[in-house]
Amino acid sequence: MTQLVETEPLEFLADVARVHVDGDASGGAYGLVEMTGPAGDMPPVHVHHRDDEAFYMLEGRVTLFVGEQAIELEAGACALAPRGVPHTYRVGTDGARWLVVGSPAGFEAFVREVAAAPGADPSTVAEVAARHGIELLGPPGKLPTEI
Repeated sequence: MTQLVETEPLEFLADVARVHVDGDASGGAYGLVEMTGPAGDMPPVHVHHRDDEAFYMLEGRVTLFVGEQAIELEAGACALAPRGVPHTYRVGTDGARWLVVGSPAGFEAFVREVAAAPGADPSTVAEVAARHGIELLGPPGKLPTEI
């Protein structure tokens, strides 16, 4: 049976997130989150220990830094940040909108938990991340090659 997942906007760090498919709807197989980020947004370098993360660009530009690679993404492009590989991204000058597919599900639960604690300090975000198998490796603005 098909389920419709509510997609209300969530404040997630500097971005706006909308969870379109969560682990409950997919039987734990994957989560689908739409992200809208402002120009220059760059989260901390991090590594997912439990899930792979695919980025599919809808609008704007994002540079995805995966390990030693820098991948330029624009509308219609897709790239994978595999589990166990440090990564981050930088949103282009006009902002961007993209989809994140996490497999198996779990990233969307992290997004919801961080959004439920607006204004959380970095140590709180790191604690929440750790509960979801995500390890923050460095401050915002650093690249995986600099960690």
